[in-house]
Amino acid sequence: MTKQFLVMAALSGVVFATAHEARADGPDSVRRHNSLPEDVAVRGRKLLVAHRFEATPLFESSINADFQHTIGGGLKLEYHFSDMLSFGIVGVASTELHTALVDHITDTLTDTPMGRVPSKAQFLDHLNSMPLHGAAYVSLTPWYGKLAAFSQAYVAFDFYFQAGVSFATLKTDCPTTVCTDMYPGVSHMSGMDTVPPDLNPNNDPPLNDGQRVGLYLGGGIHVFLNDFLALDLSVRDYAFSDNPSGADYNADLYVGTNAQTNSDDNRFLHHLFFGAGISIMLPTSVKRTP
Repeated sequence: MTKQFLVMAALSGVVFATAHEARADGPDSVRRHNSLPEDVAVRGRKLLVAHRFEATPLFESSINADFQHTIGGGLKLEYHFSDMLSFGIVGVASTELHTALVDHITDTLTDTPMGRVPSKAQFLDHLNSMPLHGAAYVSLTPWYGKLAAFSQAYVAFDFYFQAGVSFATLKTDCPTTVCTDMYPGVSHMSGMDTVPPDLNPNNDPPLNDGQRVGLYLGGGIHVFLNDFLALDLSVRDYAFSDNPSGADYNADLYVGTNAQTNSDDNRFLHHLFFGAGISIMLPTSVKRTP
């Protein structure tokens, strides 16, 4: 009897409390609220990039290049409008190193051309270089957090993604003693040009001189060493029209645009680079969220 009385009393208390809460939620009631819905997700978080200017001296190297590795140094300048959105530019001055493929090919060539087989000078002088390249872009930083090393050292990091416009300067040094055909693919009676065309692409001028504009995509990570210094690691893709070999790519027996087929020896290529630098955030003092 006592147990039944206690159970009935408990149930009555629950019903009474529920009814009282329902009356409190009426149209004329005023409920007490805390500030949690309006608070930031993380209190006292350091705003490591928001409203700061970023200057990054950097080193960059091409990834999986066909004929020439491009390595160089440059500078990235970026302004962060918020934690997530920023705008920046990057420019890199570079030099070239032959890949293993080029060394292998030159070992099979001689100093004198043999029919359609180029000489060493004809092959090497057609290869292009990229003395300058860069991009202007918009950057999005959707993720940030902390990394723990050996459960002792904790550093902040963020991941970013970039998209924009790329630019590059291409250059080829092929002297007239090697590139002797000044009118490739056409008949012309002048100097060493022949009638009909010689149909030998090895002595045609390459297509690599000049400026290029294309697309740019990139992504990377900041690892913050302190409040204003960060290790910046990135992968960048500069995509534009290019012909790295400077030679006859479409097999029409000359280097240039074929007027009949409208086929060009240039093609739209992706130039992948790995970059590493030290980012300096200005001002050096950092703000915190409430």
